[in-house]
Amino acid sequence: MTDTAQRPTLEAVAERAGVSRATVSRVVNGAHGVREALAERVRRAVEELGYVPNQAARSLVTRRHRAVAVVAAEPETRVFADPYFAQQLRGISKELTAHDNQLVLLLTEGREDHARVGRYLAGGHVDGALVFSLHLHDPLPGLVRGAGLPTVFGGRPDWDDGGDDVVYVDSDNRGGARAAVRHLAALGRTRIAHIAGPLDQTSAADRLAGFRDVRAPGAGPEPMAHGDFTSHGGERAMRELLDRFPGTDAVFAANDLTAAGALRVLRERGRRVPDDVAVVGFDDMLPVAEQTDPPLTTVRQDIEGMGRLMARLLLRGLDDRTAEDTGAYGDAGTVGGEGAGTAGGAGTPDGGAPATVPPGVILPTTLVRRATT
Repeated sequence: MTDTAQRPTLEAVAERAGVSRATVSRVVNGAHGVREALAERVRRAVEELGYVPNQAARSLVTRRHRAVAVVAAEPETRVFADPYFAQQLRGISKELTAHDNQLVLLLTEGREDHARVGRYLAGGHVDGALVFSLHLHDPLPGLVRGAGLPTVFGGRPDWDDGGDDVVYVDSDNRGGARAAVRHLAALGRTRIAHIAGPLDQTSAADRLAGFRDVRAPGAGPEPMAHGDFTSHGGERAMRELLDRFPGTDAVFAANDLTAAGALRVLRERGRRVPDDVAVVGFDDMLPVAEQTDPPLTTVRQDIEGMGRLMARLLLRGLDDRTAEDTGAYGDAGTVGGEGAGTAGGAGTPDGGAPATVPPGVILPTTLVRRATT
């Protein structure tokens, strides 16, 4: 059994630093108003004694748990198998860790999961939530709003939960798709097909819209098949396209995993890439894009950077709320500015968001050419 009597106390730190207990409390809890020389003495005493603040007591002072719920609207099998989620979670984790916050991962697959997550979010365990990979008619936006939690969403919202104050981070999916299809057209490809992602997600819908933006009007039946952002879905869709549109000479796939599946089917059918069929993916997930055969031309989005920026916006809102002690969050004024951001117009994840950040931040995408085009 651990002997807790020997743990250093706030009073011991105050005695070692030669300051009052109140001064130690302010420094430990990150409050302002302590001269730097005194604060440095307190920090030195904390380190020398090995003092660890009592989180429960600290929460009473700061009204912060220093924990953030990260909610992915996907089953465990998808989240832990898809490198996209690993990159986004890595970005979120890096930012939260850098600011001494804990990540609490919550996954949803069915109605029972939504109820469980809703109870947890409403239970006062976390300061805010980061929610991504939402599907159409997903109840999660309503759950987090009902819980009264500050929230940042990953992906352009496409729901109506009674509010117009959603803070989100996304990539320029539509513009990236247009760049991919224009690249294929510039190579002289005239029968360009698209393998779409699940259209109940805005990223897939936006990429399909970008494909349609470039396709000539009145060009006949649309060469499109439905995938699900997985390699198996890409295989099924590629077989369907070759059966329905055997003259296909280029494919824009909704993500890299879809493109990897399509490449396998093209190889099985004896189609040479890029000689017979050129292929472009979306994401530039290096474990996938550089290891396909041949390496994949794709649209790069900063997945890890999106995660970092989501966490940064949430923490900034929490800091503002704590400083102002208003208990309110979520309107455009919380993070500053009005209207949606444009690609690259709201700062970059590495450089930090600027002083004025719109509710919607759209990050730029870039075409990366490799051997499939």
